[in-house]
Amino acid sequence: MTAAQYQESSASRLSMAVLRGAASYAVPFTVIAVIWQIASLFFPPFLFPSLVDVFWRFIAIVMDWSQFVDVLATVLRILAGLAGAFLIGALLAVLMARSRMAHDFLSPALTLFQGIPALSWVVFAIIWFHGIESRIFFIMVMTTLPAFSFQVLGALQAMSRDLTEMVMSFRPSRSKLFTAMIIPAILPDILTAWKVNLGNASRVVVVAELVGATGGVGYQLLQQQQVFDMAGALAWTLQLVFFVLVVQAILTLIESVAFRYRAVSERAL
Repeated sequence: MTAAQYQESSASRLSMAVLRGAASYAVPFTVIAVIWQIASLFFPPFLFPSLVDVFWRFIAIVMDWSQFVDVLATVLRILAGLAGAFLIGALLAVLMARSRMAHDFLSPALTLFQGIPALSWVVFAIIWFHGIESRIFFIMVMTTLPAFSFQVLGALQAMSRDLTEMVMSFRPSRSKLFTAMIIPAILPDILTAWKVNLGNASRVVVVAELVGATGGVGYQLLQQQQVFDMAGALAWTLQLVFFVLVVQAILTLIESVAFRYRAVSERAL
């Protein structure tokens, strides 16, 4: 088999794997949508609104800048909180990987933080901070920081010692060592951490916005709850779900491009 034929065969297998994955991914959503639509025929709209109404409310939010700005506010809060948590978490992970003393001190503290409910962080933030943005940023960082730290730490500790010694025998510069060995070794775990924390952050930010925020998806959900508008509540929720799906797809694309040297069967797992 020639190199061109092998590449074509690999691309074909990858395409089939993607299609199978997309099909299996769509089946649960289709079943849930059908059940919901059937329920809307027998229950009042404030319990089970028609998905057609929800769809048009979703479009209305996207097309109306005065409403869509609330979606953007929530998105920016999520991204800012995740970026801050990742930077701090990566720094703590490096400290724990390089120092046993730092590991013995920070690991129990992060485990403690990981066990504190998001609602407790909301209460702490209200007491400690005055501005709503500083409150939300603090909540986002504290709820996602432990996962980032432990994921990066696990990736650093899982690096092959033999490979590290072999690379060090060539006396690479620090920048070369970082870009050629450390980043490729820990990037899969970093992307996994972002995927996991993205879902957690989307749930936490809504809780944070319910307390004191004057804008955002959480604030709008509170408004819909006060008038028992289930269609509006679903439409605003789907805005956040759509954002998470888009970012998840971007992360998956980055993963497929960054690790295209892997076997197709390995990437498809």
